[in-house]
Amino acid sequence: MVLELVPLYPRTSIIIFAVLISLFISIVNYFILDKEKLREIKKRQKELQLEIKTHQKAGNHEKAMQLNKELLSQIPETFKHSMKPMLITIVPIIIFFGFMKGLYTETAIASTWFWWYLGGAIISSLAFRKLFNLP
Repeated sequence: MVLELVPLYPRTSIIIFAVLISLFISIVNYFILDKEKLREIKKRQKELQLEIKTHQKAGNHEKAMQLNKELLSQIPETFKHSMKPMLITIVPIIIFFGFMKGLYTETAIASTWFWWYLGGAIISSLAFRKLFNLP
């Protein structure tokens, strides 16, 4: 069975698990996120950041502060869109982490399994975001 291979190949197995979890999260994000709305919000945030820098360099700090307030007012909107997929994925991931902790305690990477997971998850998450064209 697959679980018998974990002690033999702990690094490979943790990276495979990280890729599978990242794929699960990306698929949920793909179907749940309002991608166009999130892209519009991020585009507007970048525009505001550029305007803020321009006004700060010109010494117009009042205008920069007004733009900064507008930028900060968009954070709850971004958070609201990101919250839906997170609510769907958080419970399975917490359960899976409890399972993985027990699975890797007797392996050669018992003290570093999380860092191996994190590295694999970051890299695969970036790849899946590009693949699924997620914001």
